[in-house]
Amino acid sequence: MLLNTILPLGKVNNEIGVTLFSDDAYVLLLRLAVNILVLTVLIRYLYYSKTKRKDYLFTYYLIGTITFFLCFGLKKMDIDTGMGLGLFAIFGIIRYRTDAIEIKEMTYLFLIIGVSVVNSLASNQISIVEMMIINVVVIVLTYILENLWLVKHETRKTVIYERIDLITTEKYEEMKTDLEKRTGIAINRFEIGKIDFLTDTAQVRIFYYADEQQFSDYSAS
Repeated sequence: MLLNTILPLGKVNNEIGVTLFSDDAYVLLLRLAVNILVLTVLIRYLYYSKTKRKDYLFTYYLIGTITFFLCFGLKKMDIDTGMGLGLFAIFGIIRYRTDAIEIKEMTYLFLIIGVSVVNSLASNQISIVEMMIINVVVIVLTYILENLWLVKHETRKTVIYERIDLITTEKYEEMKTDLEKRTGIAINRFEIGKIDFLTDTAQVRIFYYADEQQFSDYSAS
């Protein structure tokens, strides 16, 4: 109330050349609350409950929030070129990364960015109810894929195997038993890749259900 008395809503301070307050601040807070709520459901209750990976929680929350603020700010400026360059820069950070990101983590990253963009760029022609419908559909679809449809997620790992005497069709079961004994993993199937007869080793890609194991492997390749 004191701020409204001193400076009416939306009035520009001629001395500093900026608007101290506008009604869009309420829109920002409302959309930000919706965005944080949706991010929490996706990150904390859908992603983390399955993977138990805390390292990506920090990344997802901050990227989602910064994307929201960036898009909301660019929309206020009404600069189409700036909006395009801003979004290009957001998705560009995924390409120029130092560590490889697994496909599931990459999918969640795009999901977080996409939801944040929708929540920040919804115009006055899109009601809050419509925006909520979009968010709910994304959450429900993600839940169905994670918990109902794709309950068993097959994970793969590449190992170097030195017993190339077992790399024959007739010794498939013997090799599978040996791999399970060495890795401690209940293997569904395996594929033999590059064979090096100079070192008597071969690259073997094993496939297994991560949820059925006693541990989680975060460096599957």
